[in-house]
Amino acid sequence: MENFKPNIIVFCCNWCSYAGADLAGVSRFQIDPNFRVIRTMCSGRIEPEFILSAFENGADGVMITGCHPGDCHYINGNYKTMRRFYFMKVLLREFGVETNRMKLSFISAGEGIEFQRLVNDFIKEIKKLGSAQYRIKE
Repeated sequence: MENFKPNIIVFCCNWCSYAGADLAGVSRFQIDPNFRVIRTMCSGRIEPEFILSAFENGADGVMITGCHPGDCHYINGNYKTMRRFYFMKVLLREFGVETNRMKLSFISAGEGIEFQRLVNDFIKEIKKLGSAQYRIKE
């Protein structure tokens, strides 16, 4: 398990969490390199199909990040994200995917250190779980 390098997808909203990720990068905070960022305009834009597609295509974990509740640049996109997140947990459970392979976090543009901590913690958690032994599509 020590050599396991998980494939983590991190969806970031453009206005807050992507800026937080950028701050972590320019500040040279040490982040485990086993993740890829997908930038979206709003976390509310992340459709359930995106999550399923990530797992279908070999992701070991998916993290969704967005603006803090009440700070969404599109007024209520992050509330939509929260509702979808809980729906997706139920759906993933039905597919036999451990629900802790998906995480939702809120990060503002000034929270680069928080982005670092959350991503590193998530990667550690996924490393403990090991490689995803399932595939959603046949």
